[in-house]
Amino acid sequence: QVQLVESGGGLVQAGGSLRLSCAASRSIFSIHIMGWYRQTPGKQRELVATLSSAGSIKYADPVKGRFTISRDNAKNTVYLQMNNLKPEDTAVYYCKAFTFDRGGMDYWGGGTLVTVSS
Repeated sequence: QVQLVESGGGLVQAGGSLRLSCAASRSIFSIHIMGWYRQTPGKQRELVATLSSAGSIKYADPVKGRFTISRDNAKNTVYLQMNNLKPEDTAVYYCKAFTFDRGGMDYWGGGTLVTVSS
C-alpha cells in the first residue's frame, strides 16, 4: 500500500505561484508513476502532470510551460511547482500513485485546495 499526503495549497492571486508537495509512505522508486490531478465541482478529475519512475514526464496542455513536476527521492516526495496561476487553475489537487502491486493499483491522496483569485 501507499499513503499519500498533499500539502501546499492555498489562496493566491492570479499570476502568483504555489508549490504543492505529495509525500509518499514508501520509496517512490517502487512507484511506477506519480501524478497530479485536479477536480472542480461538477467536473471529472483531470490529469495535470505525471512523472514515471524512469523520469518520463507528461503535462496537460493547459498547464504546459507554467507547471513543473519533480521529485525528491530521498524524501519520497513529488512536487508540483505552479507559476503564473490563473483563476481557471482553481481546484482541489490530488496526488496519485500507480504501482504494480497486485497487478496494478492506484492510490490517491486526500487532496489540497488551490484557489486563484482574479
